[in-house]
Amino acid sequence: MAERMSARQAVAALTGATPDGAPAAFTELPAPKGISAPDGPLAWQGYDESRARAATRTGEDESVICGTARVGGTETVLISFEFGFLGGSLGERTGDRLEAAYTHARERRLPVVSLIATGGSRMQEGMLALLQLQRVARQSALTRAAGLPQIAVVRDPTTGGGWATLGAGADVILALPGAQIGFAGSRVRPADADPYAYTAEAQLTAGHIDAVVRPEELRDTVGHWLTLLTDGARGSHDGAASVAAAEPPAALGHAAPPGTGWDAVSLARDPRRPRAEAYLDAYFTSRESVNGDRCGGTDAGTLCGFGVHEGRTVAYAAQCGTATLPAGYRTAARLIRLADRLGLPVLTLVDTPGAANDAEAERSGAGAAIADLFAAVATVRVPVTSLLIGEGGSGGALALAAPGNTWATPDSYFSVIAPELATAILKRPPAETRATADQLRLRPQDLLSLGVIRGIVPPART
Repeated sequence: MAERMSARQAVAALTGATPDGAPAAFTELPAPKGISAPDGPLAWQGYDESRARAATRTGEDESVICGTARVGGTETVLISFEFGFLGGSLGERTGDRLEAAYTHARERRLPVVSLIATGGSRMQEGMLALLQLQRVARQSALTRAAGLPQIAVVRDPTTGGGWATLGAGADVILALPGAQIGFAGSRVRPADADPYAYTAEAQLTAGHIDAVVRPEELRDTVGHWLTLLTDGARGSHDGAASVAAAEPPAALGHAAPPGTGWDAVSLARDPRRPRAEAYLDAYFTSRESVNGDRCGGTDAGTLCGFGVHEGRTVAYAAQCGTATLPAGYRTAARLIRLADRLGLPVLTLVDTPGAANDAEAERSGAGAAIADLFAAVATVRVPVTSLLIGEGGSGGALALAAPGNTWATPDSYFSVIAPELATAILKRPPAETRATADQLRLRPQDLLSLGVIRGIVPPART
């Protein structure tokens, strides 16, 4: 089980602490004034006494505190739950505070970081407590539409509506090690439920959160994320359409153009060729990864995230040379849409023999996932720059390529279909595969003459 911090200890983990352990430079927002009937809206016997005991025990008068502070140099609205106050549950007064915090963020154009530890909606307030989830969801949606980033730090435990709104609805979701996370709380799950499925680590594996972060690393990690995600809001551009495109990376591999179509295929398939990880390391001075498609899937062969290139944030989605899974396409689409909302340019690295086409891929919705990525690239308002760094296998590669702004390295190829498959479809003998590769005109120089790419990038200057 993860260590349980109080609401103010969680804030201090991000802001630093004063000598007495209080959060440093945390300015608490005024709590909205609300009048509660005796024992709450349901006249639940003993409710007032329960709240009084919780206040005495925790020093708080509600299950959430809200305020502003600088985290890693970025002024931020912080929302922190106090699990010791009635299990961090959401009631009407909690909803008042959350709405006020989100409104303050939009008025001041500030990002929102939620430090969540909650058991869900407050039973003693019945359906009026449950309705707060709609209220919170609306505030989160309004903040998203305003182009402001939301980061969730999921503490132990985070279950019920708090997870299904503030947690799972955030742009970036971080969790403390061992934190209990799930829509179902521990007392309402099936008796035979696997307890591991409700942990931060399991949620990471399933692609529902982006990273598990140790408490001592939380301040630097959240600070870095805030710097990355607020770069678009700090820029001088007037709307997403005026964001400057990312420049394509320099070539890292073979510098000479291939002589034949089969030479191009051989170079792209060479196991010694630089892959996406090498290109990302050379291009970015620092970066953070997003993980998973939020539908229960991950793809280790698709890397997505945000990085710093020449002093500004660029979002990236990169194929690693493997057959791309449906989860990879959905993660890339999620990344591109987030970059669009935040006003950040996108770089994609294309390198796949094609989309995964086994039975499991079909069951996981390969066609729908590819269609969604095509739609994301087609409708994005910020510029997308694409670099073909290896194999460009059919529609599975084209889905990640920017129309009109795709470049290629000398050791790459792009083809409507792999030469071997084209040979088989045309009922030619295998010996004619090399000739078929030439007919497909798949070399970088062929792609340039056909107008498929804008140019062939030169090697990096040393």
